[in-house]
Amino acid sequence: MASNAVENGKKLAAYKAVDEYISANHKVVGIGSGSTVVYAVERILQRPELKNIVYVPTSFQSKNLIIDGGLTLGSTEQFSEIDVTIDGADEVDEQLNAIKGGGACQFQEKVVAELAKKFVIIADYRKKSTKLGTQWTKGVPIEVVPMAYKGVMKAIESKLSWKPEKVTLRMAVNKAGPVVTDNGNFVVDAHFGGIDDPKALLKELKLLTGVYEVGLFCNMAEIAYFGEEDGSVSTLKK
Repeated sequence: MASNAVENGKKLAAYKAVDEYISANHKVVGIGSGSTVVYAVERILQRPELKNIVYVPTSFQSKNLIIDGGLTLGSTEQFSEIDVTIDGADEVDEQLNAIKGGGACQFQEKVVAELAKKFVIIADYRKKSTKLGTQWTKGVPIEVVPMAYKGVMKAIESKLSWKPEKVTLRMAVNKAGPVVTDNGNFVVDAHFGGIDDPKALLKELKLLTGVYEVGLFCNMAEIAYFGEEDGSVSTLKK
């Protein structure tokens, strides 16, 4: 079954990344968000020598993973330098640019990734693509201040060099109304099709008034691990 191959791929990628990038001499490690990161924490807990590290979360979810695992919880207020951050991604291109924010945590994920000396992506084989916006078609997640969301959506549709195929306010599943991030903001998903220049698009989106953060991670990752369908793990490195 594909779902078994996907879950196995996530686990393999996460385990290999932890084994190769987290060691006992690290002091502070960033823990990303999402389903693949669950396996990264699982692997950390299997290695007793990693128990003395301080772990900095990127979301409510990863904070709970750290606490429930009995690991030491830290914050970006305490640590302005992180040894390595491990996080998932919704899509990764051949230049290691990534779309993140499918779980609406892109702001904190970017803060923790930028503080890290090394940023490592873990994902299953479905997340690999030659160009962002081709595999992940739900759109670039854009965190927006609530009072500005309509203006931002209008600006995305009319003021950018890119013409979006679709711009939507992300709605909650078990709540009447929009998704609200850990920061109290809304998320707008803008699908542009294949993105030739993610960095340029990121810059234009960030300049829109009301935009809090954009789920385009450009020139940040050192390496990406992909759990393949056949049980192997491939890597893409700078």
